[in-house]
Amino acid sequence: MKKILFITCSLLVSMSFAQEIKWMSMQDALDAQSENPKKIFMDVYTDWCGPCKLLDKKTFRNPDVVKYVNEHFYAVKFDAEGNDEFTYQGNKFSNPDYVAGKRGRKPSHIFARSLRISGYPSMVFFDEKSNLIFPVTGFHTPQQLEIFLKLIQSDDYKQVTSQKMFKAYEKNFVGTFKG
Repeated sequence: MKKILFITCSLLVSMSFAQEIKWMSMQDALDAQSENPKKIFMDVYTDWCGPCKLLDKKTFRNPDVVKYVNEHFYAVKFDAEGNDEFTYQGNKFSNPDYVAGKRGRKPSHIFARSLRISGYPSMVFFDEKSNLIFPVTGFHTPQQLEIFLKLIQSDDYKQVTSQKMFKAYEKNFVGTFKG
């Protein structure tokens, strides 16, 4: 009986950790959008960024975040210093200064520069037509990220056009994500 209980508990624990955000490249997300329009949620990170690793560990593994992002967004994992090449709104983006194997800070990808990313991590939202909505910079807990995910997914961001309006929205927001 103890063995069955142990196996059952082990399966439940491993299943809870198996949930992951279904990350894809920007090109794959743009291609998917042309078939099935959906907003894009982009995690812009670097290899050397400590808060980026914390975001991966603490926020992007939260079951509520995983479920919500997978259901409502195409999720893109984008290395701001990587060498991905893709076409966005008719323009080709790459990192011509990329040096394979270099450690530490590396030259920024042209797309990261075009988005005016000011810090890492940054989470960038795009609408169903791949138009930039806005970025959110810094580490956020699942509960802090929830308001942005739901603001974007519901299209409420179209009515929340000032910091004052966002503060009011935030004050009235009732979150459901657990810690």
